[in-house]
Amino acid sequence: MMTSSHSSWLTRGLSAWGLLTRALDCLQPLAALLARLYIAQVFFLSGRTKLRDWDTTLALFSDEYKVPLLSPAAAAFMGTAGELVLPVLLVLGLAGRFSALGLFVVNAVAVAALSEIAPAALQQHIFWGALLAGLAIYGLGPWSLDRWISPWLQQSCRYFDAKGGPGRINTGTDDSNH
Repeated sequence: MMTSSHSSWLTRGLSAWGLLTRALDCLQPLAALLARLYIAQVFFLSGRTKLRDWDTTLALFSDEYKVPLLSPAAAAFMGTAGELVLPVLLVLGLAGRFSALGLFVVNAVAVAALSEIAPAALQQHIFWGALLAGLAIYGLGPWSLDRWISPWLQQSCRYFDAKGGPGRINTGTDDSNH
């Protein structure tokens, strides 16, 4: 049987836990933003390095990185473009989940394309992949352009659907009469 002292101890513990949970919830937008900034910096700087010395980049994609199904030049172009464009979108929070998934693919292809990867480098790629997966799954948070324009997009989509959205042609006639 619970005494009143045990009950008050439990109540205080649950109250403290609730306070901690609310404080951590308040930190989620900041944590998502910091993750976005960190990941964007890693990939953007890598893309700038590739762009700065394109001949070396092409040589690396020809000799070191074995990207399946793509020529070395196409893989170099696509990888570099992804590393330069997707981080900018990620920082802005514009097409955020798409950007996070795109960088996740770039990260996974980079690991798969290397015949040998140092354990420390592999751990970095795993960490980056985990951050990107978290952003893709949970979203970029309220401090993103996606969150700000989402209500406008939803309203536009409802208007578009009412006027004959995708898969439906609005001919101006009522189909119920046919």
